[in-house]
Amino acid sequence: MLNVEFARTQMIAQQVRAWDVLDERVLAALQSVRREEYVPEAYRELAFADTPIPLGHGQAMLPPKIDGRILQALELRPTDEVLEVGTGSGYLTACLATLAGPIRSLEIYPDLAAQATRNLRAGAVTSASVETLDALRVEEVGRYDAVVVSSSLPIYDARFERALRAGGRLFVVIGSAPVMEALLIRRDSNGAASRTALFETDIAPLVNAPHAPRFVF
Repeated sequence: MLNVEFARTQMIAQQVRAWDVLDERVLAALQSVRREEYVPEAYRELAFADTPIPLGHGQAMLPPKIDGRILQALELRPTDEVLEVGTGSGYLTACLATLAGPIRSLEIYPDLAAQATRNLRAGAVTSASVETLDALRVEEVGRYDAVVVSSSLPIYDARFERALRAGGRLFVVIGSAPVMEALLIRRDSNGAASRTALFETDIAPLVNAPHAPRFVF
């Protein structure tokens, strides 16, 4: 029988720390949120594995090490207002809520949004709300301290950057398979943006995100 707490501790030590996630607040968040309760029943045995976990609709929970890198890069403060694009199972939402709040999370698929809401309620997460909405319909300016786009953008879309307040941070993955680049984008007090490359990855594209035109010879 799986020793859940041992498996969680091993996940953090062997996957998350090994990927240079050393922020103690982030590690404590990953330790406190019960990841296994956000995993679909059919994949429960993979809850602590270093792999994406299918959720349906071509969506997946990110591997734990990527969750850790996202949380560390954003340098969240307890009073930060956060927008999450792509709720999925609600696991990353719950982790965000341990470090910041309030969290507004958008999920395009109604069944995933409903399940994530149930997961968050079961986990007593009260500072996060889930909305069924296509994030590419949202146009907000200067509202959030942090924005997380948990799917990739084949072409960069500045709408999520515009949603940041001065001093805000955006995590986003840009590019197409097989290699994409995770970026942290910061807005300074004058509204100017800077980019920091974090790591290479390959995750599913955001639903309805435009793709670069393909050349046909």
